[in-house]
Amino acid sequence: MSSADQPQSEEPTPDEPLHTKQELKAAMKAFRKRLKLTCLDDQSKIGVGPMSSGQTSSIVGINPPDQYPVTVWEELAKQGRLKYAGNGQYELGQP
Repeated sequence: MSSADQPQSEEPTPDEPLHTKQELKAAMKAFRKRLKLTCLDDQSKIGVGPMSSGQTSSIVGINPPDQYPVTVWEELAKQGRLKYAGNGQYELGQP
């Protein structure tokens, strides 16, 4: 069998990354934005009155934006930029 008869595999080799740096960077930006908006939304519901205590949000983990595949979030968790919190949720990793 010649190499022309064999179908070319489209899967990346071990040396080739599954996702580009730009894609991972954009995914992190989208994650941070979603986390920030979720925390702001939570903070706005804590107290309605003008004399509320102004507590900070207790949200630390969220479901990542679904515009990126799960493998992107797994790769970011593997790099330590995110931490898997269970049930499909992630939180920011250690800086």
